[in-house]
Amino acid sequence: MDLLQWLSSIFISLWNNLTLLGISVIFSTLFLDFMKRRRCWSRYPPGPTSLPFIGTMLQIDLNRVHLSLTWLSKKYGNIYSLQYFWKNVVVLNGFKTVREALVSKSEDFADRPYFAAYNYLGYGETNPGLIMAKYSHAWKEQKRFAITTLRDFGMGKESLEQLVIKEAEHLCSEFSSQEGLSILGLLQAAPFLMRIPGFVHIFQHQKNFYAYMAEILKEHKESLKPSCKKCFADAFLEEMEKRKDDKNSLFSDNNLPVVIGDLFAAGTETTSATLRWGLLYMILYPNVQRKVQEEIDMVIGKNRSPKMEDQKNMSYTRAVIHEIQRYGNVIPAGLPHMTYKDTELEGYFIPKGTTVLINLSSVLKDEDVWENPHQFYPEHFLDANGQFAKQAAFLPFSAGPRVCAAEQLARMELFLFFTSLLQHFTFWISENQHRPREDGCFSFTLVPHPYKLQVVSR
Repeated sequence: MDLLQWLSSIFISLWNNLTLLGISVIFSTLFLDFMKRRRCWSRYPPGPTSLPFIGTMLQIDLNRVHLSLTWLSKKYGNIYSLQYFWKNVVVLNGFKTVREALVSKSEDFADRPYFAAYNYLGYGETNPGLIMAKYSHAWKEQKRFAITTLRDFGMGKESLEQLVIKEAEHLCSEFSSQEGLSILGLLQAAPFLMRIPGFVHIFQHQKNFYAYMAEILKEHKESLKPSCKKCFADAFLEEMEKRKDDKNSLFSDNNLPVVIGDLFAAGTETTSATLRWGLLYMILYPNVQRKVQEEIDMVIGKNRSPKMEDQKNMSYTRAVIHEIQRYGNVIPAGLPHMTYKDTELEGYFIPKGTTVLINLSSVLKDEDVWENPHQFYPEHFLDANGQFAKQAAFLPFSAGPRVCAAEQLARMELFLFFTSLLQHFTFWISENQHRPREDGCFSFTLVPHPYKLQVVSR
């Protein structure tokens, strides 16, 4: 055998071995991926076929997550499963299913999952905040403290109501300065950014916010006088001192800015987004706006500010505000939950540690509950006599242990801001503008597409 033949045989042998090795590696990798994605539990919820490595990610439109979750429920039922890479996810849809999970089996679904993105957002083991903290005795104590402290500082009381009324007056003054002009509907500075899947750009801003908050709180702590509680931070610091020997306590310097950040985020973005939806619906449905204004004129008049006690005599206005929240659907996919222990739901087995998505959109627009779920229809919240009627499926604040801690404050703000605006102004579609869209831009919250409106004093 000459040298050339010998080298050729060696090359062919190496090539065959490398090919065999490559095929072996591919099959081994696929097998390991299959083993990671395999669901060994009987009676586990069904779902779409999971692809290697990426799971079922291609089944979800990241620009319309809530709609994707609802569409999948039409095929797989109100309880179905997905996979995010190798993470098992169960999605709950419809009022009946969600109520059983969040109310009847509240503790089973009360935990929070961990995502790598939390580190970028400022959350960690020592500073999980209030919203994303794991379900534990320490978290329950912290939430109880937050609710009690907010009440101590006026939530649900006339003292805080007066502050909200003044803020509503400032907002009306701002609208007065723009009267007659086409203005943006409380528009965010860069709405196109909400279209970017993943919303990665917020991470650094969030970290900067927490760093700024930590610096402010450090200065505040240094100037704090003993037994002088003027704000939530003072009360938190006092509680932190009481629990300084408790190693499991969540009352710490690291956690305080995150808790306050959670309260700011929960108390501002959702309320402002709901008001933006409210103004949009008023220009799209002028007859509804007119009826609200007629009720305001009859109950409140034009010379005094609205008060919370006016609610009981304003059934139609209350119905409209509730319908704005239902139809606007500001947090459509809710916040992720996780099973705290093995549990069963409607015959399906869901193991401990499973990430659970609560599709609130499917509750607020449940076709088995609402008369006209896909229309703006304030009559959903009125009885046959035109009186305000509560609806069990109205869950914009979620339910169970993870229900919004500041729900009472949010309801106060929405009523006082909305009635103050419609007491002083009439809103119209801006000239030379097509009818604004009723669907929204989805990132985490669902907000209106940019629109313009005209403001006219009444």
